[in-house]
Amino acid sequence: MSTSKDLSEVKPRSALDEMAADGAFKRVLGTQFRSWIEEGGRFPPASGRYHLYIAYACPWATRCLAVLYMKGLQDTISLSVVHPTWAASRPDTPDDIHRGWQFADPTEVSAIPSPQGCGSFSTEGCIPDTVNGCKFVRDLYEIAEAKGGKYTVPILWDKQQKTLVSNESSEILRMLNSVFNSFAKHPALDLYPEPLRAKIDEINEWTYEINDGVYRCGFAQTQRAYDEAEEALFKNLDRAEQVLSTQRYLAGSVLTEADIRLYVTLVRFDEVYVVYFKTNRKCIREYPNLFNYTKDIYQTPGVGESTNMEHIKNHYFSSHEKLNTYAIVPRGPGMDFSSAHDRDRFG
Repeated sequence: MSTSKDLSEVKPRSALDEMAADGAFKRVLGTQFRSWIEEGGRFPPASGRYHLYIAYACPWATRCLAVLYMKGLQDTISLSVVHPTWAASRPDTPDDIHRGWQFADPTEVSAIPSPQGCGSFSTEGCIPDTVNGCKFVRDLYEIAEAKGGKYTVPILWDKQQKTLVSNESSEILRMLNSVFNSFAKHPALDLYPEPLRAKIDEINEWTYEINDGVYRCGFAQTQRAYDEAEEALFKNLDRAEQVLSTQRYLAGSVLTEADIRLYVTLVRFDEVYVVYFKTNRKCIREYPNLFNYTKDIYQTPGVGESTNMEHIKNHYFSSHEKLNTYAIVPRGPGMDFSSAHDRDRFG
């Protein structure tokens, strides 16, 4: 798909390109779209005007999807779900080696191989781009004349102005939590309540070291970088285990956005990160409080619906040639997050 603007100077990249000289992964935020939906603003709240693009595989995207479902906004904001396997986003341009998110229509194609032509990965669960007809997420950024070169999800899109509103997941999450309440089926649910905001913000700071820490382990290119990342990751997991030994949720007795933000990493941990990112010091199922907590959040209405483990595993194990050349997906461990948990003991 072409656009009217010359974007030839934009150098496409992905997270795998964000490496420091010492071999450590240093995430570079690609969130250049940071607008807010608000009454009287450029992007006012409205039903049917906005569209959410997500990947079930992406933890940053699915925390937004979980909140959309929890709030009951399915009839207010439409949805597209990309295929889990990355692909060459400019297949007709040999010199353009970018790999990124692609759209797929299950009614037209049943499976797609990895970027290197290995495996066969189902399109079940994919929802094509019904708004712009794009083939790749990269196309959306080019329509919006983005200059950053990083083509991430989630994307909150304005159908009326045909542009990105936001691609910052933490801010999309908060918009979904509050600005569409007049259309939501569950407007009373507040995941960022005023009395707890300072506490939630503080929790988000250290749990981000878990969210991002798994990637710092998995993408490290030196032993020292890996060792430092792994130490920090498990220090914060131990902290979360301790906090959850005395209360049901991270901020106390109330479910908040902090829990959704941590959950998306925990639910992927044993199925993907232990093997793929070498975070095998300890599995989440070996932490009594974290494991039961993960099941508790999964069983919260709307959250389990946002979790697609087939997409999650297929993405990680098929998309990164450097890490898994032949796109072989491990069969286990087959976690059952719908089984009974003990978090009711906190009331």
